[in-house]
Amino acid sequence: MKIAILTPTFPPYSGGIGIVAAHGAEQLSKHQHDVTVFTPAYKNRARLENQPYQIQYVEPAVASGNAALLSSLGKKLNGFDVVYLHYPFFGAAEPLLLLAKRFKKEGVRYIIHYHMDVIGSGSKKKFFDLHTRWLLPKIIISADRVVVTSFDYAKHSNIAPLLEKDRDKFIEIPNGVDATFFQPAARDEQLAYRYSINPDDRTVLFVGGMDKAHYFKGIEFLLEAMSKLRQADYSWKLLLVGEGDLRQTYRDLATQLGIDRRTIFTGFVPNDQLPAHYNLADVVVLPSIDRSEAFGGVIVEAMACAKPVIASDLPGVRTVATNEVEGLLTEAKNSDDLANKINYVLQNPNIAQELGRLGRLKVETDYDWAVVGERLGELIRLVT
Repeated sequence: MKIAILTPTFPPYSGGIGIVAAHGAEQLSKHQHDVTVFTPAYKNRARLENQPYQIQYVEPAVASGNAALLSSLGKKLNGFDVVYLHYPFFGAAEPLLLLAKRFKKEGVRYIIHYHMDVIGSGSKKKFFDLHTRWLLPKIIISADRVVVTSFDYAKHSNIAPLLEKDRDKFIEIPNGVDATFFQPAARDEQLAYRYSINPDDRTVLFVGGMDKAHYFKGIEFLLEAMSKLRQADYSWKLLLVGEGDLRQTYRDLATQLGIDRRTIFTGFVPNDQLPAHYNLADVVVLPSIDRSEAFGGVIVEAMACAKPVIASDLPGVRTVATNEVEGLLTEAKNSDDLANKINYVLQNPNIAQELGRLGRLKVETDYDWAVVGERLGELIRLVT
């Protein structure tokens, strides 16, 4: 089959949608499909070698943040058997809605991979609310199949009414991880030295975007939580991996909270160096604040490295890390609860080790990309 995958972001950008799209393209290519990825022509483009799929960078008519109007899609999608949209993708979902009748007439199968609700704040929230109310139902109805990362998230999301009306249209396929690439390893002492992490330091790790599009990551609550552990009877460091236009804001907050000397902002870290960073950690934290976090790819990567995780108790996220099994769940936006959970894990290394062991086991069973790839292959067979 000739498959077109449309995604608003793509590596080296660190957003989860683009990473999932890249791995999905690779897996479908391994199933002998002819795959082309369409993504906006941003300045920072992937430099991939020997990838089994094609990439077309499309010049947007208008672009803002991760939204990009791709008005030329009609011509570019000629000849494809399957169109696979990673949503939210403002600027592509709307042209595809207009193309839906043509798809049905020509026998083109249309799949939407629904990653998350878009909430936002201020004027953007008003736009997102209008889009959700008036366009989202039409977009979902126009698809032949809708992929959700978990039914738990879908049942609590903006598409819940559509799920109730037509359950057979929806299929659950989680995001995956390369369990060979992300795996337990000894601490890289040179990397620890680079970040001034001492042998007796207990390291708390966050990995994620620090731009306005990722406002929902809850970094401010993590910083507040760590400030409550200033008087702990052990030494700790907070390692924040990521880049974006809010990074300086978080730096300033760390200074205001009096933890700037214990807080390390690494900036952008290439994907091939991420496993070494996970293996520096004693615990990995995902303190997201709302439904814009639907799955939590970071905690799957951490679990693959046999690290205990602490994540907000949000729909979807809680299906990845089961409370008191692979990690601990914490109330979103509650820095006191988060501080207590972090302190508990850091003070109980045997429990932390068992959480990490069970996390690795769950990854091997449910989240390795080879396993997820089989489910993607089944989806293509189902729709065609």
